[in-house]
Amino acid sequence: MAYLQKSPWIIHYDASSCNGCDIEILACLTPMYDVERFGIINTGNPKHADIFVVTGSVNEQNKYVIKNIYDQMPDPKVVVAIGVCATSGGVFRECYNVSGGVDMVIPVDVYVPGCAARPESIIDGIVKALGILEEKRTAAVMGVSREQPVPAAATEKPAGGV
Repeated sequence: MAYLQKSPWIIHYDASSCNGCDIEILACLTPMYDVERFGIINTGNPKHADIFVVTGSVNEQNKYVIKNIYDQMPDPKVVVAIGVCATSGGVFRECYNVSGGVDMVIPVDVYVPGCAARPESIIDGIVKALGILEEKRTAAVMGVSREQPVPAAATEKPAGGV
């Protein structure tokens, strides 16, 4: 964590879900898990955000919102899909209006599996995202492109299902 040059700012968007993962994200902010110890700041403005945290599956109504938030974020940026709905559509993937996971709309750097994802796994995914963000910043300074994706258990897209 000492390698970070500035505190990462996170923006969270709930695409469409049961809100189980959203409740677990809120738990990460409580004194029990205290995600702010990593210097992470939750912001409501995508123009200030470094990390885009998405929960829920993608449907026809929210895919433009997700793409709009992603496009407003400055480079380099990292996307974290939290929960099985964000990674594959989850239990809603067979619904007529669900397109699937977040990677149907924007590139995802870290997948956090679970239904609902546990606070420990969410924090682990965010810490992995911090490493990827720093790699992207270094690559941007050096003028080289970073290869996608970083092989790690939490960064690989899990198989569909709950």
